[in-house]
Amino acid sequence: MDESSQKKPVAIGPRIVASGGFDMLYREGMALIEAVAAYLDGEGRAESRGLPREASFVYATESMRLTTRLMQLASWLLLQRAVNEGELTAENARTEKEKVRFSATPSDRGGPGYAELPERLRGFIIQGDRLFDRVQQYDKLERGGVPDYAPMAAGGIADQLARLKAAFGRLKE
Repeated sequence: MDESSQKKPVAIGPRIVASGGFDMLYREGMALIEAVAAYLDGEGRAESRGLPREASFVYATESMRLTTRLMQLASWLLLQRAVNEGELTAENARTEKEKVRFSATPSDRGGPGYAELPERLRGFIIQGDRLFDRVQQYDKLERGGVPDYAPMAAGGIADQLARLKAAFGRLKE
């Protein structure tokens, strides 16, 4: 059998991204964006008026970060949906996605005034960070990469992958 007749490996990442899992991520992301917008425009605005000076500054900073992050995520979600629905090629979407640079998740949340933020805003920040992490994993899959898995409890994905790696590593020896 010559090399040209051998089948090439199938990239599973793009198929996963195009699956029903993306639809759920899309709906969740858009619902979060709407909920945050409604909150910041209404109840959040009222809650921010009663904050102490330091917390008021943190509120302004964190709400701006959250809004920026969600707009970046909305762009990614809309581009990916256009690819999934055949309205845009994956290459064109990648070119557009390159224009939208995700801002890094602050490694250190908290500090003076953070604990005084309204609980609802802190919840939205956590949801936004989680959504961001999931979108980054999908983006990596879509590009043909392998997602990073955070360390998980025994029996979790990271644990199972580590066990497989250890088992196959021993077989090579």
